[in-house]
Amino acid sequence: MAIKAIIFDFWGTLADQGVHPSPIRQVKAILRLRIPFQEYIIPFEKTFMTKSYEDLTQAFTAVCKIFAREPKQWLVEKLVGLWNKNRLLAKLYPETISVLEELKNKGYKLALISNTDFSSVESLLDRFDLRKYFDVIHLSFKTGFLKTDKESFETVLKELGVGKEQVLMVGDSLATDIEGAKNVGIKAVLVDRKDKREYENKIKSLEELKNILEEEE
Repeated sequence: MAIKAIIFDFWGTLADQGVHPSPIRQVKAILRLRIPFQEYIIPFEKTFMTKSYEDLTQAFTAVCKIFAREPKQWLVEKLVGLWNKNRLLAKLYPETISVLEELKNKGYKLALISNTDFSSVESLLDRFDLRKYFDVIHLSFKTGFLKTDKESFETVLKELGVGKEQVLMVGDSLATDIEGAKNVGIKAVLVDRKDKREYENKIKSLEELKNILEEEE
C-alpha cells in the first residue's frame, strides 16, 4: 500500500545538535554515572522529558535526584548552561526545509514526534518556522509518552487518520525511532549521516527519502 504519511524525528534527523557529543551524553558524564547508556537513558528521559517543569533548574534537580546525585547549585547550573547552549547553537540540516516543502507539496501528511523537554524542540519549531509543515506534532513533555511507548505512535496514527501500513517513520536512533515504530508495525527508515551503522532501510541524507518513497509506490 502506498505511503500517505511520514513521521519525522527531530534531533539528528531534521536538526543538528548545538553541542557535541550530544547533551544527553554530556549530562551522563557531568553526573559521573558509571552505568551502561541504556540503563541511564530510560530513567533520564522519563524524568526529564515526560513532564513540563517551571524551568530547567527544577528539571535538572529532578534528574539529579533520580540518579542519587546531590543537586548542588554549581552542578545544576552547569547542566542548565549545557542545555541552553545546545538550544542556542542548534541548526537545521541544509536539506531539511526543501525536503519538507517538497513532501508537503506532493500531498503527504507530515508528523513530528520527539522525546524532548519543555524548553528545546518547541522553541526551535518557532525559531525555524517549522510548524507550518506538520499536520501533527507530538512532543513527549506534553503527551507524557516517549517514542518507545506504543501509545505515542498509536496516537499519531489516529490523528493523521491513516493506517500503520500507510506510514513511514524517519529517524536517526535505532533504539527509539526505529524500535518505537516497529513496536506498532510501522516501517522505518534510519538516517545515518556518517554511514556507520547497519540497517536494511538506511539513508545518509533526507534527500534520499524520495528514493525510498518511489520504491513504496
